[in-house]
Amino acid sequence: MLLAQLPAINAALNATASVLLIFAYSAIRQKNILLHRRLMIAACCVSFVFLLLYILHKWYLWSATGSYNTHFSGSGLWRILYFVVLLTHVVFAAFLPLLVSLSLWRGLSSKFDKHRQIAKITFPIWLYVSLTGVLVYFMLYHWFAV
Repeated sequence: MLLAQLPAINAALNATASVLLIFAYSAIRQKNILLHRRLMIAACCVSFVFLLLYILHKWYLWSATGSYNTHFSGSGLWRILYFVVLLTHVVFAAFLPLLVSLSLWRGLSSKFDKHRQIAKITFPIWLYVSLTGVLVYFMLYHWFAV
């Protein structure tokens, strides 16, 4: 069932966003503004699809199990590490749509000085959230799966 595959699809979308972000960063460091713009728009689209599918996954979990969350079965230091990663991931992810929207709007509006200011904050947070999203997926569904 496709709904059961949503965590894997979402992890792939997060990984894709991470790669796009890294290439976009490289492009802007090389002063290739057009490539940077295209890669960032692609990263935004991938992340938007991720968000839609993430919400769909939460609905599916609720309808199938009565809970919005998947239980982490690791123990000891792994459990502590998982919850530290998850907590920081969730906190940063809560602010990410605002940061990305503001960065995108400033860049597309040619307000490059203001774009650079917010992008210096947005980029590392977005990359962290995307990478830790993949990490959380592996911890939940592969490394410590029941």
